[in-house]
Amino acid sequence: MAPAAAATFTLPTDGSTVVGQVLVVEPTGNNTLPDIARHYDIGYEEIARANPEQSVWTPHGAVVVPRQFILPPKPWQGVVLNIPQRRLYYFPTTAKGQPPQQVITYPISIAREGWSTPLGATRIKAKFKDPAWFVPKSIRDEHLREDGVELPEYFPPGPDNPMGMLAMQTGFPGIFIHATNRPWGVGLRTSHGCLHLYPEDAAQIFPQMKVGTPVRVIDEPVLVGNDGGRWVMATFEPVDEYPDKVPLEQRVAQALSTVPLPPDEIDQERVTQLATTPQPVPVALSASEPGLDDWLSELPVEPYNFEPYGIDANNALLPRLPASEEIELP
Repeated sequence: MAPAAAATFTLPTDGSTVVGQVLVVEPTGNNTLPDIARHYDIGYEEIARANPEQSVWTPHGAVVVPRQFILPPKPWQGVVLNIPQRRLYYFPTTAKGQPPQQVITYPISIAREGWSTPLGATRIKAKFKDPAWFVPKSIRDEHLREDGVELPEYFPPGPDNPMGMLAMQTGFPGIFIHATNRPWGVGLRTSHGCLHLYPEDAAQIFPQMKVGTPVRVIDEPVLVGNDGGRWVMATFEPVDEYPDKVPLEQRVAQALSTVPLPPDEIDQERVTQLATTPQPVPVALSASEPGLDDWLSELPVEPYNFEPYGIDANNALLPRLPASEEIELP
């Protein structure tokens, strides 16, 4: 099943910091929320949060596809990974000295509870097709202790390798951005620090990502954006493993201080809702703008009649890559 076009957007030049648009679809047949999410390049957590009343496995009626994104704080260059948002942003390079013109964004899996991805700046150190995986003893011990599963010490290249078929090594020890043999986990907390992509997303970004590309990992559970003069906010579940354990309510209050709206114009009920219930769909902050439910009700509902991914869900065709893309730094 072919996915929708990747989430590639022209960067705004009018001061806006929001790209994309929210869609509303009505599924037919046997599609699940994960099917719809993958088709539109959305992670599990995003589509589940946007549709709290829907059944994951038998959705019916209108399904919100949260394909509008508040961009991460600048600088917009290289790769930016916002861990609470569970999303990767890639700003392709243009002519030397010119700022990026586009952004491509993908959902990612992040580290499971008790593990974390280092924050800060690094670079892409190496790229691997058909990687092998030597499983660290700490991971083998954890799986045996918690799941009763004895992992092998070594996974050879192939479809059963948890690293998938394409991997990009960062400068953080043991941290890769890579595909996965379990794509239904994309958007969840499933890794031991690596960032997992849908196989088709890894296939798209791998040829573009050059060795040396800067990578910035951030912890931003609250994002405020300017959508053509309409100030919006989106919130995400904080990651407790990071040292900044400021409650979401306090982070929302801090973010509001950057919004150039008079305090009496801000809808406090919406703010309270954003602070207590993470919402990936950008919500208008001004009381003069429609609330989320009213705004969504005005969007057209499109039929979603694509076939479910089914038993072929783990398969993705990978492009033939030139030898120059298989560079590894010492």
